[in-house]
Amino acid sequence: MQDKHGLLSAPISTVLRNMTVPMVFGMVAILAFNLVDTFFISLLGTQALAAISFTFPVTFGVNCITMGIGMGLSTNIGRLLGQGNTQNAARFATHGLLLAVVLVTIASAFGLLTIEPLFKLLGASDNIIPLISEYMVIWYLTVPLLVIPMAGNSAIRATGDTKTPAKIMMLSGFINGVLDPLLIFGVGPFPELGIQGAAIASGIAWFGALSGSLFVLIKREKLLGKLKPTEIWQDWIAILRIGTPSGLSTAMSPISGAILMKMLSSHGTAAVAAYGAAQRVESILILVLISLSSALTPFMSQNFGAKQPDRSFAGLFLSMRFSIVFQLFIFAMMVPLSIPISALFSQEQAVRDILWHYLLVVPFSYGFQGIIMMLGSGMNALHEPNKAFMWSAMRLFVFTLPAAALGSHYYSVEGMFIGVAVGNVLGGVLAYLYALGVRKKHLYQAS
Repeated sequence: MQDKHGLLSAPISTVLRNMTVPMVFGMVAILAFNLVDTFFISLLGTQALAAISFTFPVTFGVNCITMGIGMGLSTNIGRLLGQGNTQNAARFATHGLLLAVVLVTIASAFGLLTIEPLFKLLGASDNIIPLISEYMVIWYLTVPLLVIPMAGNSAIRATGDTKTPAKIMMLSGFINGVLDPLLIFGVGPFPELGIQGAAIASGIAWFGALSGSLFVLIKREKLLGKLKPTEIWQDWIAILRIGTPSGLSTAMSPISGAILMKMLSSHGTAAVAAYGAAQRVESILILVLISLSSALTPFMSQNFGAKQPDRSFAGLFLSMRFSIVFQLFIFAMMVPLSIPISALFSQEQAVRDILWHYLLVVPFSYGFQGIIMMLGSGMNALHEPNKAFMWSAMRLFVFTLPAAALGSHYYSVEGMFIGVAVGNVLGGVLAYLYALGVRKKHLYQAS
């Protein structure tokens, strides 16, 4: 299995491109999955749409557990495969998937017992709680089905194969898209289940993804085997040592988004609505960077395992340079498109104007944000997850949020957007300089 996908020997740019492109399609499938759910639920009315909106931070929080485990799996399995140690890689994957299932099952059980008090704490009114409960009971019962494809796909990507996980995600999205209207509205022989139908459709789609993921892990990659009780604790500790900071890093983005939303609320409803739309546009504009940063982790991990640190760092700096060039190209495209895109998201002129200002300022800085994302992937591959977490936290809470607060104070909404961009640029420049120091240190130790 060693170097099955050319991570250790093929041209670096080719390897990273071949790994990143399928991941972009997989990410689009996930976005489409969420949009389809939201669209069909919106047809049930404002109450149902409000109910599903309240569930997003909770469902994201539970999924952060699996995303963290996935990062822990990817870095450790990648390094073992780079060493040619497929037997230990299979053991690690088996123990990692069990850990993910155990943790998410515990979180789900706790969630089931706390639906009403938790969502009241989040601000849900008494008339929406029953709708939230209908959805979340099914979601909590079925989310363990999502754990194995999410964590399992990370294990598959650690081998260098990103096409198969993308296909699995696309299959899951297709199943969900077909079942949503059938179960929500009761088409043909299907019962009309309303918002509960959306949750059931998701659960069935997750089962489809689980089946595909398990087939690949067991039959093709031979990455699942027997449990080894004597080694399970040390593997769990190794996974959590990387997975915990990684999961917390993932959770920080919505937290900083909520803080920015709070800042904007003082500037009126139009500003909040414009920022909400801007977040949706941003999730599309940085899709390639998110995919590349995910591909970079197994690439660097395998090369560190194969004692090729120079190749690992070459991939890191190539990715950082690509982030700047690619996002500047996207920004140049965005300038003429900013007005029609703003019109697409709102009929209200005030919202359009604020969104237009955002699209003219903040996307310029996405490439610098990408540098920090690549550095985080690199530090996780180096098994230094606390430094990856530190840089994610610094980007948000040392550079971006303080600069946004200053800009908001002196120049209102437009100043806040400039502050976000300045924070991203400053963080990216310092992250690049830091990465140069890390490379120098590790290549000196290897020599």
